[in-house]
Amino acid sequence: MLKTWLTKKEYTVQTAISVSSAKKELEQFNPDLVISDLRLPDDSGLSFLKWAKENYPEIVFIMMTSYADIQTAVESIRSGAYDYVAKPINPEELLKKIKSAFSGEQKETKEYQKPKHEPEDSENQFVKGQSLEYKKVYDYVDLVAPTHLAVFIEGDSGVGKEHIARMIHEKSKRAGGPFIPVDCGVMNRELSASDFFGHIKGSFTGAISNKKGHFAEADGGTLFLDEIGNLSPGVQMQLLRVLQEKKIKPVGANKEIEVDVRIVVATNEDMEQSVATGKFRRDLYHRLNEFHIKVPTLKECKDDISLFAHHFLAKANQEMDKNVIGIDKETLHCLKMYDWPGNIREMRNVIFRMVLIAPADTLTKDLLPDNIVCLKQK
Repeated sequence: MLKTWLTKKEYTVQTAISVSSAKKELEQFNPDLVISDLRLPDDSGLSFLKWAKENYPEIVFIMMTSYADIQTAVESIRSGAYDYVAKPINPEELLKKIKSAFSGEQKETKEYQKPKHEPEDSENQFVKGQSLEYKKVYDYVDLVAPTHLAVFIEGDSGVGKEHIARMIHEKSKRAGGPFIPVDCGVMNRELSASDFFGHIKGSFTGAISNKKGHFAEADGGTLFLDEIGNLSPGVQMQLLRVLQEKKIKPVGANKEIEVDVRIVVATNEDMEQSVATGKFRRDLYHRLNEFHIKVPTLKECKDDISLFAHHFLAKANQEMDKNVIGIDKETLHCLKMYDWPGNIREMRNVIFRMVLIAPADTLTKDLLPDNIVCLKQK
């Protein structure tokens, strides 16, 4: 899947299913970048990384890992990996890491030059809900986007908080700058300072080149911090200082760097409770919560379900080269009766699966997952 996706992005990609075959590919293919799993059939990815760094010290190495192997991922960074990505892989996030690896002084080949940031058209990626609840959200977006206020987006998992953050960015005066999303829920405490503020070559074991942090990448644009409630107390204190001083100091650096970054954060936690119990700093919470937006659940916007379903149908047709033309009434009724605990993200997955397995040009209720059909039968 990654080979197909990266090839479409105009990268030349070779694959290997074992360490032994990967070593042969490195000798013959001489790649700029290796993306490797930690668990391989004949050896470990960590062992392969150490061999690659000994024999090809200039190669950039990105490790893939499950959440259960985060500690091993940290060890891989110390052994020379540029970064790691958690499975299931988000190709867009992986592409950002690849481009980041080859920006700056490490490589200056034409194909890896950092592209100019252009505003993305969210209307093509996401459809606007028409319910009163959604219209209120979009009105708030229009109000706050042109300002410099930090925005706090609250909402259940899967409601589209990142989409709202992108809308704020694209409607702001920073639309020509970068939009950098960061999932704070998977950040490792040992590497969080490097992730946020960057590091200089040689500042710690595994720092084989200069690395830009999220703040430097977002300079002139917007930094979106998702699941902000998961930040450790130490990182909260560092973040508060950066917001106050508007300066960062990369790990190992002697000088501070000024940054011009707008902060948008999101969470599905009860942050008032987190503040009350001392889990989250009150002063940081109020600095981040200059303007608050609550995104409704799909269950609260039943009238928009048909709209979203047909939008995802069109997207699925486009991405999978299918030609499903509609959804029958009974199926739409089932979709409207379901509570959607996973919200819009769950609906997208359901519709994409139905389009993929549909034998005809219409989506029917027999294609629905069992839990949705059973709800209709009660």
